[in-house]
Amino acid sequence: MIVLVAPPAQERSGGARASLVAVAQVRLMMLLLLFAAAVLAILVRLAVLGIGAEPRSIRNTAAVLLPLRGDIADRNGTPLARTIDAWTIGVHPDRVIGDKAELARELHALMPEKSVAWYHRQLTAETSFRYLRRRALPELVAQVNALGEPGIGFSREPERLYPQGALAAHVLGYVNRDGKGLRGMERVLDAQLTDPEARSEPVQLSIDLRVQAALENELARAMADFQAAGAAGVILDVANGEVLGMVSLPSFNPNNVNGTVAPMNNVTQSVYELGSTFKPIAAALAVESGAVSSMARRFDATEPLKVGRFTIRDDHAQNRWLNIPETLIHSSNIATARIAAELGRERIEEMFRKLHFDTRPQIEIETGRTLWPNYWGETTTMTVAYGHGIAVTPLHLAQAYAALVNGGIWRPATLLRTPAGAPPEGERVFSESTSARMRQLLRLIVTEGTGRNADAAGYRVGGKTGTAEKTGDGGYSRSQNVSTFAAAFPMDAPRYVVIAMLDSPQGTAASFGQRTAGWTAAPVVSRVIQRTGPMLGVIPDPRRDVNLAELQPLLWKAPGQEAAGQ
Repeated sequence: MIVLVAPPAQERSGGARASLVAVAQVRLMMLLLLFAAAVLAILVRLAVLGIGAEPRSIRNTAAVLLPLRGDIADRNGTPLARTIDAWTIGVHPDRVIGDKAELARELHALMPEKSVAWYHRQLTAETSFRYLRRRALPELVAQVNALGEPGIGFSREPERLYPQGALAAHVLGYVNRDGKGLRGMERVLDAQLTDPEARSEPVQLSIDLRVQAALENELARAMADFQAAGAAGVILDVANGEVLGMVSLPSFNPNNVNGTVAPMNNVTQSVYELGSTFKPIAAALAVESGAVSSMARRFDATEPLKVGRFTIRDDHAQNRWLNIPETLIHSSNIATARIAAELGRERIEEMFRKLHFDTRPQIEIETGRTLWPNYWGETTTMTVAYGHGIAVTPLHLAQAYAALVNGGIWRPATLLRTPAGAPPEGERVFSESTSARMRQLLRLIVTEGTGRNADAAGYRVGGKTGTAEKTGDGGYSRSQNVSTFAAAFPMDAPRYVVIAMLDSPQGTAASFGQRTAGWTAAPVVSRVIQRTGPMLGVIPDPRRDVNLAELQPLLWKAPGQEAAGQ
């Protein structure tokens, strides 16, 4: 009998193995599915980033490639300020292995602006790093590197560069070491120049670099010739308030401020009594108000005018009755004071407020507070009409003269280029007819009066001298004055106002010892107009001029008499 016995243990072993295989297969399948899901998720994410985030990626890339601070340019696109990657030379004192005394001498030979002792102090300082030179030229970097000292390091960092040096320094201002604008248009435009969305395009100012250079050159020349303590000048577009040139001397180089305090801007921050340049404003008010309806009306200037304990005199007294044209061409304080007395305080104060003499000048950069009369008595009413007893900036004067000649509209000044054909909204101060009359009178002052030295052949210059004694602790000075000439051209169709001012000029042989505006500031205006007129599109034309036929018969002249410069 044959008995068959199945091996149960082996069956159980085979079933377990099959079960384990099945479980492993399931687990492997789950792992593959998880891996596939992860890969799919990654692919989906990449697709989303590739489709939805591409513009953002482009913007970020562009922002990285842009300089950290945008450029500033003049109205023609010439760069005035830009950010560059500059070389910096520094030292790690604890890593210097050579003779520090010898190394200090070698560094001084390459960078002599600092002493040997200074370099030695940097090399022996108990600190991990000291700067030796910022904004270094590549040639200097190569020479210092050739010394072979491993403790000296070189790096690139962004630096603000002003390619024109000191030119237009007060307009541009400067930045600190962190690249933040501290003064001038650098401060005004700080947010725009650092905005990644806006800094790719340079900001264009209203300044014309060629005009700026000519104005600065002529004022510096006059300041040196007359040994003046300072100077200021501005060229203003009468139609839209754009500043084509603005100069304040002494100046500074924004590339080398290095923590020092830059001088104030004499055009927008310093205030002066601007003397007889105010007389055309008083005359315009007399015409505008109807107080003077005829240019032939005369005012008594036969002798000094006593008002209380004060006496008003003329520097070049005519000792006779003067009409309006004669009052201006001879710059009579006495006749102007009588006109002001007739106008009265209320009308004069209202006019000065309309011209914004009571507030800081309206422009983007730093400005100074005017010195407004605390008390408007009879004397003040008379003296402010010829520029004494009130102190304003040269920019105030430029804006007022623009309103005198442009048809009567006062506009704020701007250092930003304005869109063509879109001048800022202005305020009417004078009527068209009054402005037309003032164009005649200002031209007459240059052809017949104290402003003769400001004339420029073919440019039809009009304007007024102003010589005011400087004030001090002891009152008015007999030896120091502020000499100003305020002009506009061409007077038959005015386009630009030009102001030139010298602080405390001294008489010279060329000026016959005179230090008044007719001899000091007026010639500056003449030269500036001759140099800048063609740049500004004003071509001299000797066949054109303002029609003065109505006024010239009103002028009386003694044989051989000439109006002296005031």
